Amino acid sequence: MTSETRLDQWPDNSNTDTTPFCSKTFLARLCEQAERYDGKMPVYCSAMKSPTYEPPLPPSDEKPPLFPPVTPFYPWIKLTPHQIGGELSVDERNLLSVAYKNVVGTRRASWRIISSIEQKEESKGSEQHVSIIRDYRQKIETELEKVCQDVLDVLDESLIPKAETGESKVFYYKMKGDYHRYLAEFASGNKRKVAATAAHEAYKNATDVAQTDLTPTHPIRLGLALNFSVFYYEILNSPDRACHLAKQAFDDAIAELDSLSEESYRDSTLIMQLLRDNLTLWTSSDGNDAEGAAPKEDKPEEETAAAPEDKAEEPKPAAPES
Repeated sequence: MTSETRLDQWPDNSNTDTTPFCSKTFLARLCEQAERYDGKMPVYCSAMKSPTYEPPLPPSDEKPPLFPPVTPFYPWIKLTPHQIGGELSVDERNLLSVAYKNVVGTRRASWRIISSIEQKEESKGSEQHVSIIRDYRQKIETELEKVCQDVLDVLDESLIPKAETGESKVFYYKMKGDYHRYLAEFASGNKRKVAATAAHEAYKNATDVAQTDLTPTHPIRLGLALNFSVFYYEILNSPDRACHLAKQAFDDAIAELDSLSEESYRDSTLIMQLLRDNLTLWTSSDGNDAEGAAPKEDKPEEETAAAPEDKAEEPKPAAPES
């Protein structure tokens, strides 16, 4: 078996092999497909004893990760409110945003993959596999909840109270809305309702400030509109409101495109393209086109400048306009 083998190509041993070793091997493969390589070495060590299991070899030209393996989550970026003296500079806040985004982004991607696999295994009636997958999904959810809550604590207790400019207030309120949205993505029942309400309130606060302090072409205002519209579409299941918000932001920016500063041009036009892509996806004449496709979100600064992916996470809040 090679590292390219996917779960749906594995032999179904759920009814014939119920040994602990089989479960560990399955979990190791599950980790691999979810691209979760931190915190699973004991599982890999057990699984690699199997003569049929071939662990993936990294490409010879593979660069080392931006951050070292994490135990248990992200000690290299974790902050407590008292560690932040005053308002962060633009570079500092972007670095903080990107660091947390990298941590939470990998887990959101893993959660989506695992949830999809769980549905497939349920449809096949693989009770043993479903039990393993469900436990693993809950582990990811626990990690996500921990990361998001840490971000929200720093925002509420330090970053938002110390924000002085309109731009920084929009940035942090948007960030608060994003992390409540991430919680709502996997929560259920009252927890989901609480997270969704908090996300909506934060996005609304950011929008109120953005409309008075930032131009329609400002990358942070555009990124806010992009993520707020994704919230309406994915969390509140309100495609009409999502499309209205995205179209309004796009049209307002188009009307003032000539006044866009050169330093913000690339970032603003990239987010405008993402707004248009989502509008195309959401207003498709064939409803099936949008099924299973993740809307595009805004990416924090310092991330790769490559073209956004189909499941784009967040484009770059650019440097402030002059």
